[in-house]
Amino acid sequence: MIQSFNSSLLENAVAELSKLPGIGRKTALRLALHMLRREESEAVALGESIITMRKNIAYCSRCHNISEQEVCPICNDSRRDSSTVCVVENVKDVITIESTHQHSGLYHVLGGVISPLDGISPADLEIDSLIKRVTEENLKEVILALSPTIEGDTTNFYIYRKLADLPVRVTMLARGLSIGNELEYTDELTLGKSIQNRVLFTSTFSKH
Repeated sequence: MIQSFNSSLLENAVAELSKLPGIGRKTALRLALHMLRREESEAVALGESIITMRKNIAYCSRCHNISEQEVCPICNDSRRDSSTVCVVENVKDVITIESTHQHSGLYHVLGGVISPLDGISPADLEIDSLIKRVTEENLKEVILALSPTIEGDTTNFYIYRKLADLPVRVTMLARGLSIGNELEYTDELTLGKSIQNRVLFTSTFSKH
């Protein structure tokens, strides 16, 4: 266990860095000491970039992706297929799917998945706004692109039931993805193929 440091300033920096996901106190100490060895201007630039990002990046009023304007560049791109929406758990999944270059439509970021054990219910997610988009934007297809986990499948089914009476095609990624894996850790080729070979959500019931 790392003991307290002689410098309260270093201690405070380590304490803040260790709050980041995947960063323990040992790694936080290495990062803090690394910044001490660099030019002061580099530390200032890092700090200012984080502050600027936090102050100026918000969320798209349409799809809830990160955006520097009220509506994000993807939603504003007239070259995208506005009749197709890919539903994802978080912003990282938008970045992951965009890297495959296989989805030409829009997105809808839920902000999580249904997880009763974690206290996350449908009301905590952007599901109602998805239903509103389907009705108001006359969407033709909703692609459910959530991670193939128990929570992801539960959320998929809940959304499917909410859309069942609406005139929209509901599809999901082909199950070339390993069960239980997070979407962001899937390689681009596998993910791209699962987007191309997506299937109707109803056809998955017979496989369970």
